[in-house]
Amino acid sequence: MITNLETKECNFILSNNYIGHLGYIFQNKPFVVPITYFFDEKANHIICYSGEGHKITAMRKNSTVSLQVAEIETVNNWKSVLIHGQFELHFGSEAKAYLHTFSLGVKDVITEQKQIKLDRISDFSSKIYKDEIPFVFLIKIKEVTGKKRVH
Repeated sequence: MITNLETKECNFILSNNYIGHLGYIFQNKPFVVPITYFFDEKANHIICYSGEGHKITAMRKNSTVSLQVAEIETVNNWKSVLIHGQFELHFGSEAKAYLHTFSLGVKDVITEQKQIKLDRISDFSSKIYKDEIPFVFLIKIKEVTGKKRVH
């Protein structure tokens, strides 16, 4: 039986994971890509970063995005959260502060889950090439829904 998740269950799943699937539209086609994220529950937004490329170009043109995060044990035992929100690009010292929050937050989630210590952001997130300045962006959450199937 598939049922809805309560808000607190959705927030728990978002807070205790760091990899999701980002959905966006480019040239009238939907795209979904895996992405490392941090859920800032107090501010009610998702923090991400990326190198320059397809998804940044697409989200600049159409800022409506989604993020899906799932915990799957088996085909009959899973939980899934879907966020609908707005892409918001940040620059300068504000972007640096968000990237710092992202880094510390994701490290904490990984340390808690896997009991391993990480030193650098590249230990747990996509590598940005040396001379490339990362694009730091938020997903300002508009709506959160969740489903679960427990057998």
